[in-house]
Amino acid sequence: MPESTEILNALVLFANYIIVPGLAYGSQLALGALGVTLIYGILRFSNFAHGDMMAFGTMVTILVTWGLQSVGIGLGPLPTALLALPLGILATIALCLLTDKWVYKYYRSQKSAPVTFVMASLGVMFMVNGIVRFIIGTDDQRFFDGERFIIKAREFKQMTGLNEGLAIKTSQGITVVIAIILVILLFWFLQKTRSGKAMRAYSDNEDLSLLSGINPDKVVRTTWIIAAALTCVAGVLYGLDKSFKPFTYFQLLLPIFAAAIVGGIGQPIGAIVGGYVIAFSEMMVTYPYKKFVGYLAPEQWQPDGLLQLLSTEYKFAVSFIILVLVLLVRPTGIFKGKVL
Repeated sequence: MPESTEILNALVLFANYIIVPGLAYGSQLALGALGVTLIYGILRFSNFAHGDMMAFGTMVTILVTWGLQSVGIGLGPLPTALLALPLGILATIALCLLTDKWVYKYYRSQKSAPVTFVMASLGVMFMVNGIVRFIIGTDDQRFFDGERFIIKAREFKQMTGLNEGLAIKTSQGITVVIAIILVILLFWFLQKTRSGKAMRAYSDNEDLSLLSGINPDKVVRTTWIIAAALTCVAGVLYGLDKSFKPFTYFQLLLPIFAAAIVGGIGQPIGAIVGGYVIAFSEMMVTYPYKKFVGYLAPEQWQPDGLLQLLSTEYKFAVSFIILVLVLLVRPTGIFKGKVL
Protein backbone atom coordinates (compact mmCIF):
# COMPACT_ATOMS: atom_id res chain seq x y z
CA MET A 1 0.00 0.00 0.00
CA PRO A 2 1.35 3.47 -0.84
CA GLU A 3 2.04 5.86 2.01
CA SER A 4 -0.35 8.72 2.69
CA THR A 5 2.26 11.21 1.44
CA GLU A 6 2.53 9.36 -1.86
CA ILE A 7 -1.27 9.37 -2.23
CA LEU A 8 -1.37 13.12 -1.55
CA ASN A 9 1.39 13.71 -4.12
CA ALA A 10 -0.60 11.72 -6.67
CA LEU A 11 -3.78 13.68 -5.92
CA VAL A 12 -2.01 17.04 -6.18
CA LEU A 13 -0.40 15.95 -9.45
CA PHE A 14 -3.81 14.93 -10.81
CA ALA A 15 -5.38 18.20 -9.66
CA ASN A 16 -2.57 20.25 -11.17
CA TYR A 17 -2.73 18.70 -14.63
CA ILE A 18 -6.32 17.47 -14.93
CA ILE A 19 -8.81 18.99 -12.48
CA VAL A 20 -7.76 22.66 -12.44
CA PRO A 21 -7.08 23.07 -16.19
CA GLY A 22 -10.11 20.86 -16.94
CA LEU A 23 -12.42 23.14 -14.96
CA ALA A 24 -11.07 26.21 -16.79
CA TYR A 25 -11.18 24.64 -20.25
CA GLY A 26 -14.60 23.12 -19.54
CA SER A 27 -15.93 26.53 -18.51
CA GLN A 28 -14.67 28.05 -21.75
CA LEU A 29 -16.27 25.28 -23.82
CA ALA A 30 -19.49 25.55 -21.81
CA LEU A 31 -19.85 29.28 -22.52
CA GLY A 32 -19.12 28.70 -26.20
CA ALA A 33 -21.57 25.78 -26.36
CA LEU A 34 -24.28 27.88 -24.70
CA GLY A 35 -24.08 30.31 -27.62
CA VAL A 36 -24.31 27.45 -30.13
CA THR A 37 -27.24 25.80 -28.37
CA LEU A 38 -29.19 29.07 -28.03
CA ILE A 39 -28.86 29.79 -31.74
CA TYR A 40 -29.81 26.24 -32.68
CA GLY A 41 -32.66 26.00 -30.19
CA ILE A 42 -34.25 29.34 -31.11
CA LEU A 43 -33.07 30.22 -34.62
CA ARG A 44 -32.91 26.55 -35.67
CA PHE A 45 -29.60 26.29 -37.46
CA SER A 46 -26.02 25.31 -36.67
CA ASN A 47 -23.87 28.46 -36.76
CA PHE A 48 -20.51 27.42 -38.19
CA ALA A 49 -19.27 31.01 -37.87
CA HIS A 50 -19.32 30.66 -34.09
CA GLY A 51 -15.58 30.04 -33.68
CA ASP A 52 -14.63 33.01 -35.82
CA MET A 53 -17.12 35.22 -33.98
CA MET A 54 -15.17 34.24 -30.85
CA ALA A 55 -11.97 35.24 -32.62
CA PHE A 56 -13.46 38.58 -33.71
CA GLY A 57 -14.61 39.53 -30.22
CA THR A 58 -11.28 38.47 -28.73
CA MET A 59 -9.40 40.46 -31.38
CA VAL A 60 -11.31 43.65 -30.54
CA THR A 61 -10.69 43.05 -26.83
CA ILE A 62 -6.95 42.57 -27.48
CA LEU A 63 -6.69 45.78 -29.51
CA VAL A 64 -8.48 47.77 -26.81
CA THR A 65 -6.31 46.09 -24.15
CA TRP A 66 -3.14 47.13 -25.96
CA GLY A 67 -4.49 50.68 -26.18
CA LEU A 68 -5.20 50.79 -22.43
CA GLN A 69 -1.79 49.30 -21.62
CA SER A 70 -0.05 51.87 -23.82
CA VAL A 71 -1.46 54.73 -21.71
CA GLY A 72 -0.75 52.98 -18.41
CA ILE A 73 -4.33 51.94 -17.55
CA GLY A 74 -4.66 48.58 -15.82
CA LEU A 75 -6.37 46.58 -13.09
CA GLY A 76 -3.36 45.83 -10.90
CA PRO A 77 -3.24 42.09 -10.22
CA LEU A 78 -6.11 41.41 -12.66
CA PRO A 79 -5.71 41.41 -16.45
CA THR A 80 -6.43 44.69 -18.25
CA ALA A 81 -8.48 42.68 -20.75
CA LEU A 82 -11.35 42.68 -18.23
CA LEU A 83 -11.63 46.44 -18.77
CA ALA A 84 -11.59 46.00 -22.54
CA LEU A 85 -14.03 43.07 -22.53
CA PRO A 86 -17.26 45.19 -22.62
CA LEU A 87 -16.11 46.84 -25.85
CA GLY A 88 -15.28 43.43 -27.31
CA ILE A 89 -18.78 42.23 -26.39
CA LEU A 90 -20.39 45.30 -28.00
CA ALA A 91 -18.37 44.79 -31.19
CA THR A 92 -19.36 41.11 -31.35
CA ILE A 93 -23.02 41.97 -30.78
CA ALA A 94 -22.85 44.55 -33.57
CA LEU A 95 -21.27 42.04 -35.94
CA CYS A 96 -23.85 39.36 -35.15
CA LEU A 97 -26.79 41.73 -35.57
CA LEU A 98 -25.40 43.05 -38.86
CA THR A 99 -24.80 39.57 -40.28
CA ASP A 100 -28.32 38.59 -39.23
CA LYS A 101 -29.76 41.67 -40.94
CA TRP A 102 -27.70 41.32 -44.12
CA VAL A 103 -27.58 37.51 -44.42
CA TYR A 104 -29.84 35.38 -42.23
CA LYS A 105 -32.94 37.61 -42.21
CA TYR A 106 -33.45 37.12 -45.94
CA TYR A 107 -33.37 33.33 -45.65
CA ARG A 108 -35.67 33.48 -42.61
CA SER A 109 -38.22 35.50 -44.62
CA GLN A 110 -38.01 32.90 -47.39
CA LYS A 111 -38.58 30.04 -44.90
CA SER A 112 -35.37 28.45 -46.17
CA ALA A 113 -34.27 24.99 -45.08
CA PRO A 114 -31.79 24.75 -42.16
CA VAL A 115 -29.05 23.55 -44.51
CA THR A 116 -29.29 26.89 -46.35
CA PHE A 117 -28.59 28.73 -43.10
CA VAL A 118 -25.63 26.42 -42.47
CA MET A 119 -24.18 27.20 -45.90
CA ALA A 120 -24.70 30.92 -45.28
CA SER A 121 -22.94 30.62 -41.91
CA LEU A 122 -19.97 29.02 -43.66
CA GLY A 123 -19.73 32.08 -45.87
CA VAL A 124 -19.88 34.34 -42.81
CA MET A 125 -17.21 32.17 -41.18
CA PHE A 126 -14.74 32.67 -44.02
CA MET A 127 -15.50 36.38 -44.21
CA VAL A 128 -14.96 36.99 -40.48
CA ASN A 129 -11.88 34.76 -40.46
CA GLY A 130 -10.34 36.85 -43.25
CA ILE A 131 -11.14 40.12 -41.45
CA VAL A 132 -9.54 38.91 -38.21
CA ARG A 133 -6.40 37.64 -39.95
CA PHE A 134 -6.08 40.85 -41.96
CA ILE A 135 -6.35 43.10 -38.91
CA ILE A 136 -4.35 41.25 -36.24
CA GLY A 137 -2.32 38.72 -38.26
CA THR A 138 -1.94 34.97 -37.96
CA ASP A 139 0.66 34.72 -35.19
CA ASP A 140 0.14 34.00 -31.49
CA GLN A 141 -0.84 37.11 -29.54
CA ARG A 142 -0.46 37.22 -25.75
CA PHE A 143 -2.28 39.96 -23.92
CA PHE A 144 -2.33 38.75 -20.31
CA ASP A 145 -0.91 41.08 -17.66
CA GLY A 146 -1.22 41.40 -13.89
CA GLU A 147 -0.50 38.58 -11.45
CA ARG A 148 0.04 35.33 -13.31
CA PHE A 149 -0.76 32.93 -10.46
CA ILE A 150 -3.21 32.74 -7.57
CA ILE A 151 -1.24 29.84 -6.10
CA LYS A 152 2.31 29.04 -7.19
CA ALA A 153 3.65 25.50 -7.24
CA ARG A 154 6.79 26.42 -5.27
CA GLU A 155 4.80 28.15 -2.53
CA PHE A 156 2.43 25.19 -2.34
CA LYS A 157 5.37 22.81 -1.90
CA GLN A 158 6.80 24.96 0.89
CA MET A 159 3.44 25.11 2.69
CA THR A 160 2.70 21.39 2.46
CA GLY A 161 6.11 19.76 2.28
CA LEU A 162 4.95 17.62 -0.66
CA ASN A 163 7.01 16.85 -3.74
CA GLU A 164 4.25 18.02 -6.06
CA GLY A 165 3.08 21.61 -6.23
CA LEU A 166 -0.36 22.91 -7.10
CA ALA A 167 -0.42 25.93 -9.41
CA ILE A 168 -3.62 27.86 -10.15
CA LYS A 169 -3.32 30.59 -12.77
CA THR A 170 -5.22 33.83 -12.36
CA SER A 171 -6.80 33.28 -15.77
CA GLN A 172 -8.14 29.89 -14.61
CA GLY A 173 -9.69 31.35 -11.48
CA ILE A 174 -11.23 34.24 -13.43
CA THR A 175 -12.61 31.83 -16.02
CA VAL A 176 -14.44 29.67 -13.48
CA VAL A 177 -15.82 32.66 -11.53
CA ILE A 178 -17.06 34.48 -14.65
CA ALA A 179 -18.58 31.27 -16.04
CA ILE A 180 -20.54 30.68 -12.82
CA ILE A 181 -21.82 34.28 -12.79
CA LEU A 182 -22.86 34.23 -16.45
CA VAL A 183 -24.62 30.86 -16.16
CA ILE A 184 -26.60 32.08 -13.13
CA LEU A 185 -27.55 35.29 -14.96
CA LEU A 186 -28.54 33.38 -18.11
CA PHE A 187 -30.80 30.95 -16.31
CA TRP A 188 -32.34 33.78 -14.29
CA PHE A 189 -33.01 35.66 -17.54
CA LEU A 190 -34.55 32.64 -19.28
CA GLN A 191 -36.71 31.66 -16.31
CA LYS A 192 -37.77 34.98 -14.78
CA THR A 193 -37.90 37.71 -17.43
CA ARG A 194 -40.57 38.28 -20.07
CA SER A 195 -37.99 38.24 -22.88
CA GLY A 196 -36.51 34.98 -21.59
CA LYS A 197 -39.94 33.34 -21.42
CA ALA A 198 -40.67 34.57 -24.95
CA MET A 199 -37.42 32.96 -26.17
CA ARG A 200 -38.36 29.66 -24.55
CA ALA A 201 -41.87 29.77 -26.02
CA TYR A 202 -40.52 30.60 -29.49
CA SER A 203 -38.09 27.69 -29.21
CA ASP A 204 -40.79 25.22 -28.13
CA ASN A 205 -43.43 26.16 -30.72
CA GLU A 206 -42.83 29.02 -33.14
CA ASP A 207 -46.35 29.11 -34.60
CA LEU A 208 -48.09 29.04 -31.22
CA SER A 209 -45.78 31.74 -29.85
CA LEU A 210 -46.62 34.02 -32.80
CA LEU A 211 -50.34 33.51 -32.13
CA SER A 212 -49.66 34.51 -28.51
CA GLY A 213 -48.38 37.91 -29.67
CA ILE A 214 -44.65 37.30 -29.27
CA ASN A 215 -42.54 39.54 -31.52
CA PRO A 216 -40.22 37.19 -33.49
CA ASP A 217 -37.82 39.99 -34.48
CA LYS A 218 -37.28 40.87 -30.83
CA VAL A 219 -36.66 37.21 -29.96
CA VAL A 220 -34.11 36.91 -32.76
CA ARG A 221 -32.30 40.10 -31.68
CA THR A 222 -32.22 39.03 -28.04
CA THR A 223 -30.87 35.61 -29.01
CA TRP A 224 -28.06 37.09 -31.07
CA ILE A 225 -27.17 39.58 -28.31
CA ILE A 226 -26.91 36.87 -25.65
CA ALA A 227 -25.09 34.43 -27.92
CA ALA A 228 -22.63 37.13 -29.02
CA ALA A 229 -21.88 38.14 -25.43
CA LEU A 230 -21.27 34.52 -24.38
CA THR A 231 -19.17 33.94 -27.50
CA CYS A 232 -16.93 36.94 -26.88
CA VAL A 233 -16.44 36.14 -23.18
CA ALA A 234 -15.58 32.52 -23.98
CA GLY A 235 -13.04 33.62 -26.59
CA VAL A 236 -11.37 36.19 -24.34
CA LEU A 237 -11.15 33.77 -21.41
CA TYR A 238 -9.62 31.12 -23.68
CA GLY A 239 -7.11 33.67 -25.01
CA LEU A 240 -6.14 34.78 -21.51
CA ASP A 241 -5.67 31.17 -20.40
CA LYS A 242 -3.72 30.06 -23.48
CA SER A 243 -3.02 32.59 -26.20
CA PHE A 244 -4.81 34.12 -29.17
CA LYS A 245 -4.39 32.70 -32.65
CA PRO A 246 -7.22 32.94 -35.22
CA PHE A 247 -6.81 29.38 -36.52
CA THR A 248 -7.04 27.98 -32.97
CA TYR A 249 -10.51 29.49 -32.62
CA PHE A 250 -11.56 27.80 -35.85
CA GLN A 251 -10.38 24.49 -34.36
CA LEU A 252 -12.40 25.16 -31.19
CA LEU A 253 -15.56 24.82 -33.26
CA LEU A 254 -15.36 21.00 -33.05
CA PRO A 255 -15.15 20.65 -29.23
CA ILE A 256 -17.77 23.40 -28.79
CA PHE A 257 -20.24 21.67 -31.12
CA ALA A 258 -19.38 18.34 -29.50
CA ALA A 259 -20.16 19.83 -26.08
CA ALA A 260 -23.52 21.19 -27.28
CA ILE A 261 -24.51 17.89 -28.92
CA VAL A 262 -23.29 15.65 -26.10
CA GLY A 263 -25.31 17.65 -23.57
CA GLY A 264 -28.35 17.87 -25.82
CA ILE A 265 -28.52 20.48 -28.56
CA GLY A 266 -30.97 23.23 -27.64
CA GLN A 267 -30.67 22.51 -23.90
CA PRO A 268 -28.65 25.18 -22.01
CA ILE A 269 -27.94 22.89 -19.04
CA GLY A 270 -26.79 20.26 -21.52
CA ALA A 271 -24.30 22.67 -23.09
CA ILE A 272 -22.74 23.28 -19.67
CA VAL A 273 -22.48 19.59 -18.78
CA GLY A 274 -21.26 18.76 -22.29
CA GLY A 275 -18.51 21.37 -22.01
CA TYR A 276 -17.04 19.71 -18.93
CA VAL A 277 -17.51 16.20 -20.37
CA ILE A 278 -15.53 17.11 -23.49
CA ALA A 279 -12.86 19.06 -21.56
CA PHE A 280 -12.13 16.33 -19.01
CA SER A 281 -12.30 13.61 -21.67
CA GLU A 282 -9.69 15.40 -23.79
CA MET A 283 -7.39 15.99 -20.84
CA MET A 284 -7.67 12.55 -19.27
CA VAL A 285 -7.14 10.68 -22.53
CA THR A 286 -4.06 12.73 -23.50
CA TYR A 287 -2.43 12.92 -20.04
CA PRO A 288 0.71 10.78 -19.44
CA TYR A 289 -0.03 8.80 -16.25
CA LYS A 290 3.49 7.49 -15.64
CA LYS A 291 4.32 9.77 -12.72
CA PHE A 292 0.82 9.50 -11.25
CA VAL A 293 0.95 5.69 -11.24
CA GLY A 294 4.50 5.85 -9.94
CA TYR A 295 3.26 7.40 -6.69
CA LEU A 296 0.60 4.74 -6.18
CA ALA A 297 2.16 1.52 -7.51
CA PRO A 298 4.88 -0.57 -5.79
CA GLU A 299 8.43 0.06 -6.96
CA GLN A 300 8.62 -3.21 -8.92
CA TRP A 301 5.49 -2.22 -10.86
CA GLN A 302 6.82 1.15 -12.01
CA PRO A 303 5.88 1.63 -15.70
CA ASP A 304 8.48 2.17 -18.41
CA GLY A 305 6.25 4.04 -20.84
CA LEU A 306 4.33 7.28 -20.43
CA LEU A 307 0.97 5.46 -20.04
CA GLN A 308 -0.54 8.00 -22.39
CA LEU A 309 -3.59 6.80 -24.33
CA LEU A 310 -3.27 9.46 -27.03
CA SER A 311 -0.68 12.13 -27.79
CA THR A 312 -1.75 15.71 -27.09
CA GLU A 313 -1.59 16.29 -30.86
CA TYR A 314 -4.75 14.18 -31.12
CA LYS A 315 -6.67 16.10 -28.47
CA PHE A 316 -9.34 17.28 -30.90
CA ALA A 317 -9.78 13.71 -32.13
CA VAL A 318 -11.24 12.90 -28.71
CA SER A 319 -14.03 15.45 -29.31
CA PHE A 320 -14.70 13.94 -32.72
CA ILE A 321 -14.86 10.37 -31.39
CA ILE A 322 -17.23 11.37 -28.56
CA LEU A 323 -19.37 13.33 -31.01
CA VAL A 324 -19.69 10.37 -33.39
CA LEU A 325 -20.49 7.93 -30.57
CA VAL A 326 -23.20 10.20 -29.15
CA LEU A 327 -24.78 10.71 -32.58
CA LEU A 328 -24.82 6.93 -33.11
CA VAL A 329 -25.97 5.85 -29.65
CA ARG A 330 -28.00 8.79 -28.29
CA PRO A 331 -28.58 11.51 -30.91
CA THR A 332 -30.57 13.64 -28.46
CA GLY A 333 -27.63 13.86 -26.02
CA ILE A 334 -27.60 13.55 -22.24
CA PHE A 335 -30.54 15.91 -21.63
CA LYS A 336 -32.64 14.87 -24.66
CA GLY A 337 -32.19 17.89 -26.83
CA LYS A 338 -33.36 18.30 -30.41
CA VAL A 339 -32.15 15.81 -33.01
CA LEU A 340 -29.85 17.31 -35.63
